[in-house]
Amino acid sequence: MIVVSDLAMTFDKQTLFKDVDLKFTPGDCYGIIGANGAGKSTFLRILEGQLEPTRGTVTMAKNLRMSVLRQDHFAFDEYSVLDTVIMGNRRLYDVWKEKDALYAKEDFSDEDGIRAAELEGEYAEMGGWESESDASRLVQGLGLPESILYENMADITDSEKVKILLAQALFGSPDIILLDEPTNQLDLDAIEWLEEFIIGYEGTVLVVSHDRHFLNNVCTRIVDIDYGKIKMYVGNYAFWYESSQLIQKLIKQQNRRAEEKIADLQAFIARFSANKSKSRQATSRKKLLDKLTVEELPASSRRYPFVGFSPDREPGKEILEVHGLGKNDASGAALFQHLDFRLERTDKVAVLADNELAITAFLQVVAGEAEPDAGEYKWGGTTSMSYFPKDNGAFFDGVELNLIEWLRQYTPTEDTETFLRGFLGRMLFSGDEVFKQVKVLSGGERVRCMLSRMMLFGSNVLVLDQPTNHLDLESITALNDGLRDFKGVVIFSSHDHEFIQTIANRILYLREDGLTDFRGTYDEFIEYCRARGEKLSG
Repeated sequence: MIVVSDLAMTFDKQTLFKDVDLKFTPGDCYGIIGANGAGKSTFLRILEGQLEPTRGTVTMAKNLRMSVLRQDHFAFDEYSVLDTVIMGNRRLYDVWKEKDALYAKEDFSDEDGIRAAELEGEYAEMGGWESESDASRLVQGLGLPESILYENMADITDSEKVKILLAQALFGSPDIILLDEPTNQLDLDAIEWLEEFIIGYEGTVLVVSHDRHFLNNVCTRIVDIDYGKIKMYVGNYAFWYESSQLIQKLIKQQNRRAEEKIADLQAFIARFSANKSKSRQATSRKKLLDKLTVEELPASSRRYPFVGFSPDREPGKEILEVHGLGKNDASGAALFQHLDFRLERTDKVAVLADNELAITAFLQVVAGEAEPDAGEYKWGGTTSMSYFPKDNGAFFDGVELNLIEWLRQYTPTEDTETFLRGFLGRMLFSGDEVFKQVKVLSGGERVRCMLSRMMLFGSNVLVLDQPTNHLDLESITALNDGLRDFKGVVIFSSHDHEFIQTIANRILYLREDGLTDFRGTYDEFIEYCRARGEKLSG
């Protein structure tokens, strides 16, 4: 158990949270949520002991072992993969290396023998003899071959390092696991394996994630950082979200009723205060008015941008025809080939692939940003298309414009500062923020700018490559709702399970040998593929 008492954290005179009293118990998985900058990672660092709070304490039993998912992919490059995984239990690793060093001595003494016997006992008690098989089970569960254990960390790919560091965090049955964005760069099978691991785990798990589907599947409680406080709620993310929306709605209704009552009372007082026959009644009403207050809505740090796409015209029957389409990479190897399909006006298409580079290449081709190496495609005459690239650097890097000037480039008619300020305000850029230079924007701010640009065009076809990258949960939810409600055609890619499931009604899976064209939801497509024994990479 972790006990948090009277915790507070202040940076540069700004209080992230205060008066925090929480208990984290074994058998529960806690999802840590909050707006960007609310203090999610800071809270985890305090629990880990890497950061001292301004006030308060974090206590846990001395015999409990905490494991943390590390984000530095180069920190273990001098070690083997097996060493790196076993370092998840640092004491076990140190005992293992010390006893091996003793046995390697040429002048092995009686004292060395006594020490080695002590280490052997401790090693066995910690499950050391099963450590290699445990490490193998973890890496294979995450979709890696057992042979990778005997490679060096410096020689494996970045995506493989992500899985190895996750295996390290899970190794050796720790009592407490802290996970910050554990699903980043994981494929679908690895995410599902991790979900099953956490669901069956008997210890305490705390996780920060932007993956709503993952939070829904694993969390038993939600820890919300907002209003400068940290509160805990029973249930998963979906239950918390629906509850919070209902509470906000009820508060607004309650305030509206109170405001209406106050208005009635004020009108009565104004009308009858001068009337002697009514003066006593007016006085009693005024006393009631003095007691009645309108509860102010808290100034929440959680802000939802407005994302809404309104096409200037409906698309006709002819949308997109593709025949024999193919594209190669720089070495001449095929990214995709032999693509034949036709889009209809009601299609919202998620594009998946064995190779993620194939997705970007495909979207670039149909958006007219790259030429195909084989085949052809044709857009219908009534279509108008807007494209959201995965890499938006060309729109911002080195650009000497502020937000208003940048957005003005894409306004076909209305370009007054008042209009642009209002538009940027809906995308959470308010006050003097509109004069910020676009070249210094964060990743999430750039995405919101690119979405603003698309909304101005009034297109009836949207092509988006990984639009949820860099966004917080609030912005992902807003974009999710905007694309779901859009009355046009959408072609998009994403790693967000919930995003795909709630938007797409058709899946195009680009395979090395062709195309799987499936009409239905993402979950239905997954079941379809597994029934056929086909492996999904993303």
